[in-house]
Amino acid sequence: MSEPVVVVREHGVTHVTLNRPERGNAFALDMVEAALAAVQSAYSDGTRLLVIAGAGKNFCTGLDLGDLDTASDGDLLLRLVRIETLLDAVWCAPCVTMGIGRGRVMGAGADLFTACDRRVAIEGSSYTFPGAVFGVALGTRRLMERIGADLARDMVRSGRVLPHDEALRVGLATIAVPPDAVEPEIIAAQQAASRLDIETNATIHRLARRDDSDADLAGLVRSAARPGLKARILAYRARTLPPKR
Repeated sequence: MSEPVVVVREHGVTHVTLNRPERGNAFALDMVEAALAAVQSAYSDGTRLLVIAGAGKNFCTGLDLGDLDTASDGDLLLRLVRIETLLDAVWCAPCVTMGIGRGRVMGAGADLFTACDRRVAIEGSSYTFPGAVFGVALGTRRLMERIGADLARDMVRSGRVLPHDEALRVGLATIAVPPDAVEPEIIAAQQAASRLDIETNATIHRLARRDDSDADLAGLVRSAARPGLKARILAYRARTLPPKR
């Protein structure tokens, strides 16, 4: 089996690529832990720009439900807590962070994209936050900071899908580009991130980012710890997956 996350470091840029394209880069626990380790390393290894992308057609399609039949409520709660830890690590990172939105950007994957400073929406990508359907409050405050409280509540409650151009218009994305324009965006971000020394960049990020880490984690746990988490996710999967033939 291939590594769940591929990490490449060069010239002050750390590329973190979610690497389960056959599963839409959905978050199994090993992928979450590998991505978190890569992000945490970027705090102290000289990284100036952290680029998060997905292999294949999609950025990340949310939770990996492939093991749902054998998972317990506790297993699922742990995975969600570790995802929130990853999101917080990206949100609070002392370096510039960039998410590359490709294809489907869903659920926890959309939350990961939202946590990045620079959010590149590739033409044809789409964004949706369905987690509230199974009673989980994950990433909502960060989404509210990006697009405003009213629209964030509507997105979370309705589960509606934003195409890339609307994601740009409302501020979920910071730029929308065709696929062949992603690399120039990374180069421009690298140049901008290299203008100041690492310590100054870290100070700017710390001053500009409100730290609500404890409240975010508490809100997630309070919502996800309600009994029946697995049953709610199973019901969601039954409604959304195409019927077997």
